[in-house]
Amino acid sequence: MINYSKDANQIVTLWIDMADLSVNTMNAAFRASLASAVTRLEEEKEQITGVIISSGKDSFFAGGDLRELIRIQDAASCFAMLEQNHAVLRRLEKLGKPVVAAINGSALGGGLELALACHYRIALDNPKAKIGFPEVTLGLLPGAGGVVRSVRMLGLQAAMPYLLEGKQVSPAGALKAGFVHALASSQADMLQQAHAWILANPQTQQIWDGPAYKIPGGTPNSPALVPMIMVAPAMLREKTRGNYPAPEAILAAMVEGAQVDMENALKIEARYFTHLVTGQVSRNMIGTLFFQMQDIASGKSRPPDIPKAKIKRLGIIGAGMMGAGIASVSAARGIQVVLKDQTADKAQQGKAAIADKLGKKVSQGGLSAEQAQAQLGRIQTTDQASQFAGCELIIEAVFENRELKASVSSEAETWLTNSGVLASNTSTLPISGLATAIRHPERFIGLHFFSPVEKMQLVEIIKGKQTNAATLALAYDYALQIGKTPIVVNDARGFFTSRVFASFVNEGLSMLAEGLPAALIENAALSVGMPVGPLAVQDEVSLSLSRHVAQQTRADMEAEGKVWQAPASSAIIDIMLDQHQRAGKAAGIGFYEYPTDGSKKYLWPELGALFGKPQIKLPYADLQDRFLYRQALETLHCLDEGVLESSRDANIGSIFGIGFPAWTGGAVQFINHVGPAQFAVRAAELQARYGAGFSLPPNYLQYAQDSRQY
Repeated sequence: MINYSKDANQIVTLWIDMADLSVNTMNAAFRASLASAVTRLEEEKEQITGVIISSGKDSFFAGGDLRELIRIQDAASCFAMLEQNHAVLRRLEKLGKPVVAAINGSALGGGLELALACHYRIALDNPKAKIGFPEVTLGLLPGAGGVVRSVRMLGLQAAMPYLLEGKQVSPAGALKAGFVHALASSQADMLQQAHAWILANPQTQQIWDGPAYKIPGGTPNSPALVPMIMVAPAMLREKTRGNYPAPEAILAAMVEGAQVDMENALKIEARYFTHLVTGQVSRNMIGTLFFQMQDIASGKSRPPDIPKAKIKRLGIIGAGMMGAGIASVSAARGIQVVLKDQTADKAQQGKAAIADKLGKKVSQGGLSAEQAQAQLGRIQTTDQASQFAGCELIIEAVFENRELKASVSSEAETWLTNSGVLASNTSTLPISGLATAIRHPERFIGLHFFSPVEKMQLVEIIKGKQTNAATLALAYDYALQIGKTPIVVNDARGFFTSRVFASFVNEGLSMLAEGLPAALIENAALSVGMPVGPLAVQDEVSLSLSRHVAQQTRADMEAEGKVWQAPASSAIIDIMLDQHQRAGKAAGIGFYEYPTDGSKKYLWPELGALFGKPQIKLPYADLQDRFLYRQALETLHCLDEGVLESSRDANIGSIFGIGFPAWTGGAVQFINHVGPAQFAVRAAELQARYGAGFSLPPNYLQYAQDSRQY
């Protein structure tokens, strides 16, 4: 666990190497081992010159054991555990001998907290290593002294991005920030520097334990910080909407802890950590954003018995925004890309758009000129399908028109390798129908990217009725290869994300049709954590496109002998388009006005006169719940109908594809957040008031249990 060795200079090295784990984590076994090591250091203090703490693994320390944390129920025992851990780390930093952290890789969360309890920190200069506190992104705060020591070392204001936003930096960035004191070029150099520093500093204590210590930048009541401290809670609430307790708890622990001594500051931190870790929001976020994300990265939704594939040559049909985006992210990962459009000029325009974005990255320091040039060099433009020869994967990314997609796909298939795969970047058209246009439907699949491709993490993989396992495996591997998060769904109209996304927008437009004020609708959606209101989303999508999709859906369903019932949103869109020619953001006018002078958009003032009914008054909680429950219930129906195969894909897809609030843990985990029994009661209430969209599938309890396995 912790190997204890002493050299000829009486310098002790503690090598942390936790058995049966790929990374070191701060679990019960580690805490016990650290306590034993510190006790031994105290007992042998007179025979010790100093201490080096390093890792026997490729990384330094990965942080807390989330499997342990997610199971915590009892607040009293949790607080006692934190107090004991704080006491051990305080004993280490008050040992009276110099203690150096030799950080040989990433130090995140508890790993950085351990390093901060040392007097001096040297990091191996590896640009891929990360140093920081990711706890806030999982609904927690650093609970092993991270809040207290960061504030005392950096100051309140400088520590905020790392604690409140979870900002992570490279070792070089950590040196600049003040987290580490020096960088090393190699493991040997790091240990040599550690030895030299210990020998040069025999009498050492933490800066905050010195009699003349003052917090950098001042205490919370200092004139320079008072204005910032006064507005910070309001600014934070504007971001969190009160849905994320962790940032507010961190800010409180920072400010309160900065006004008391070290021991009481640690007690404050421990109390806030206990409050968060025993709350439901942290369980939601840890279960989905860590464990279920790990499952996807490890291939839980991928066919297990097929060797992993790596795409070397990729073809893309359509050099518009989506096609160019896919080309850019693929080339960035070393893939040779053939970007085709109707004409050579159009294909070149797509590459030029990529070049413009890369140029901005270079000017902002996010990319070197050499890296940008290398990425562009991997993209070949053409108007000839024959250039696809040798491609293992070809992705069609043209307009949502079945005939057009059929034509370009059939032409491209000729040039695929013998085991190559053809994919469609459709967002709504059923894959099995599109597959009828090609000779090998078993090697056809949907790859639904989200816009902008460079920023959106999710890829929705859609299996057609004839898609085989090898095709799915290759598509899954490609998504991981380009750094995306894949979910797997079965073929159906709208698949999963587009279907649930439409339910959110339609619910907002239904509220508008009912006569509710537009601003109330938008704010209700924002208040529960949706990133954008439904009217703003509809403007982004464009009302014209939504009507085209609805018309296509109607035609398809009638061709299948099914009855199509127009949602309330269709009437609203017809009025906006036909009577007022307001097509959305791209047209310059929609539900919002988009000033040409670059000022902030605002809701079209005529919406109230056009759709408003002053006599309509609904509970605000109903509006909020309609947005959350409508999407959650549509997701449950996708599971019930077999469109989705796992709650894992449902949760991840809803957060990263639709913007479902992360504090819930996803659209299925939201049931567990509310409580399955209460969820059913509330769904029935909403169904009675607002219609069949709030009906509950019979197996919802099983889906909730599947989501709660962590």
